[in-house]
Amino acid sequence: MKNTIALAATFLVLFSFSCKQEKKDGTDKMTEVIALHDQLMAKMGTLTKLVGELNGKVDSTETGMKYDAAKKDLQNAHKAMMDWMKGFGDNFDSDEILNGKALNAEKQELLDKEMVNIQEVKTKMEKSIENAEDLLGTEK
Repeated sequence: MKNTIALAATFLVLFSFSCKQEKKDGTDKMTEVIALHDQLMAKMGTLTKLVGELNGKVDSTETGMKYDAAKKDLQNAHKAMMDWMKGFGDNFDSDEILNGKALNAEKQELLDKEMVNIQEVKTKMEKSIENAEDLLGTEK
């Protein structure tokens, strides 16, 4: 009887710990996704500034076409970020995003996909900024 009680108590402690760990992992992932979002939001002004700089240089010459392509890449990165934010907001409520509300298995899977998506946005944004800055830097 004592062994059964001890076994049951051990099981409850382990089960309790695993549930808390699952919540913590989901919260950590949400924090990571939001931190990446915040990092990228800080670059949105750079996107807009670079689009403005490139706008006046677009023309029908070969160089002008490169400026146009770079401008479109920046605009596509901006749109990708806006689309990601809308989709993310549609998938998660404010308690899940801001207060660490536990995620069910379906929401956890969505969060994993959102992490991949925001990393793709990051890559797109960084490449478009780097390309535009390189292009604009060659003329100075």
